[in-house]
Amino acid sequence: MRKLLVLALVGLVAQLIDGSLGMAYGLTSSTLLLVAGVAPAAASASVHLAEIGTTLAAGVAHWRFGNVDWRVVTRIALPGAVGAFAGATLLSSISTEAAAPWMAGILFTLGAYLLIRFARPLRTDRVGGRLRGRFLGPLGLVAGFVDATGGGGWGPVATPALLVSGRMEPRKVIGSVDTAEFVVAGAASIGFLIGLGSEGFLLPTVAALLIGGLIAAPLAAWLVRIVPAQLLGAAVGGVIVLTNARTLIRSAELDGPARPALYALLAAGWLAALVFAVRALRRTRRAGAVATAPAAGVPAEASDGASAGEAPADLAATATPTHR
Repeated sequence: MRKLLVLALVGLVAQLIDGSLGMAYGLTSSTLLLVAGVAPAAASASVHLAEIGTTLAAGVAHWRFGNVDWRVVTRIALPGAVGAFAGATLLSSISTEAAAPWMAGILFTLGAYLLIRFARPLRTDRVGGRLRGRFLGPLGLVAGFVDATGGGGWGPVATPALLVSGRMEPRKVIGSVDTAEFVVAGAASIGFLIGLGSEGFLLPTVAALLIGGLIAAPLAAWLVRIVPAQLLGAAVGGVIVLTNARTLIRSAELDGPARPALYALLAAGWLAALVFAVRALRRTRRAGAVATAPAAGVPAEASDGASAGEAPADLAATATPTHR
């Protein structure tokens, strides 16, 4: 019972992170299950089965808050499902010994990417325009494949790519990616069911993760409007890097002073990323305050009208513009 309560709490926290950041439910949950000794294929299968429920709840919540671009959802969900099914089939055919370092390596790489991505200022320009299908299709395919083979990765691959394009509001990027993940999680679960059978799913674990995620989904859709994505992304990335480094170090059979030295180096990198994230967040807020301040001798009403639609401080600080 204690273990199930812990897993429910993990599901809740993972969904809060995922719904606020557009990524990391699978990364967080899969990392914990690997640390607990669950086989990689079973961990990914259980997380994806739980995600069918959590992503459905998250999608509905994001839709109610107006965070979903359905054109983008349809163009990344179907290729993502194809990639996820292929990835699940591949992971199901690999032995546990071979899959553990492979899965940890993918999670470690994605965690490092989060550190680097959120240590820099988030892009706030060029919001608007349309994303082409020839970009969204391959993106969904790759993100779905990485997601199934790594136990997570749909958000870390898809969300930053859409954010960097600068053609969508961050809140709609997060809402659209979370909504499309329902289809991806379903396709991955079907692939694992075919490859592993029903015994490949740890149903008590699935139930615990699902309950926690369902509780958190509506709150996460609201938090996406106020939580500083800059800090959250850097913090989550560091946790994922350090946790999966443990599996990689064991696989490489590093002993003696090399192990603590490597951990210290990774911890120092995490701390540096957090410092850079804080500095980037402060610079963006200061720039936004200057840009929206009324000009000298100009009535406040005129200044507000001139800056309508421009809210770079809100955009970078909270990952979504504040609606006035």
